[in-house]
Amino acid sequence: MSDATLHSVTQDPDDFAVQIADSIESFIVATTEVAKGDEPDSAVPFLLLEVSQLLLAGGRLGAHEDIVPDERYEPDTGPDLDVDELRMGFATLLEPVDVFSEVFDPYEPRKAPVPARISDNLADIVTDLRHGLAHYRAGRTSEALWWWQFSYFSNWGPTASATLRALQSLVAHVRLDQPLADLAGLDTDEDITEDDLAEEAGRVMAEELGGLGRPLA
Repeated sequence: MSDATLHSVTQDPDDFAVQIADSIESFIVATTEVAKGDEPDSAVPFLLLEVSQLLLAGGRLGAHEDIVPDERYEPDTGPDLDVDELRMGFATLLEPVDVFSEVFDPYEPRKAPVPARISDNLADIVTDLRHGLAHYRAGRTSEALWWWQFSYFSNWGPTASATLRALQSLVAHVRLDQPLADLAGLDTDEDITEDDLAEEAGRVMAEELGGLGRPLA
C-alpha cells in the first residue's frame, strides 16, 4: 500500500484508505464545531447524524480483512492532543441529558447497565481517531488503517455504538413527545453498586415501555 498524505492531489478518491480518512477527519471537524455550542438547539440531531456516518466507516473497517501494518512496532506519533476542552464543551452543551445507561457487552449474560456520559464518549472517540490520523498524515497509511480497525473493535466502535443509541433515544423522545425519565440516580461521579444500577435501569425501562403505548399528540 502506497504512502498517502491527506487530501493529496495524487490520491484516488475511490481508494479505501482515502475514503476512511476523509470520513474520520470530517467527523472530527464537525463534532469539534458542535462542541463550541454555537447552535445548541440542533446539537443532538447533528451529533446523531455525525456518529451514524462515522459508524458507516467503522462498519467498512470491521468488514475488511485484517489489516497488517508495514512496521512490526507502532511508530511514535507523539503525545495525543488534549481533548479536555472538547469534553467540557460537550458536557456543558448536553448537561441535562449527558448521563445515560449503557450495557457494554450485550452477549455477556446478566451484566448490569452502567452510567456513561455522551461527552466522555465523544472525547474518547476523537482521541482514538486522531491517533490514527497522525499516522495517516505522516504517510503511514497501513499503520493508520490498522489502528483505526483495531481501535474500532476494541474501543471507539463500541463507544460510538452506545453513543448513537443514546442520541437516537433522545431524538425519539422529542419527536414522539415522550418525556425523559429522571436519571438522577445514574451519575458517573457517584459510587453506585450494580444492584442499584440494575434496579434504576429496570425502573427506567418499565416507564419507557409503559409510555410506548400512549397515543401521539
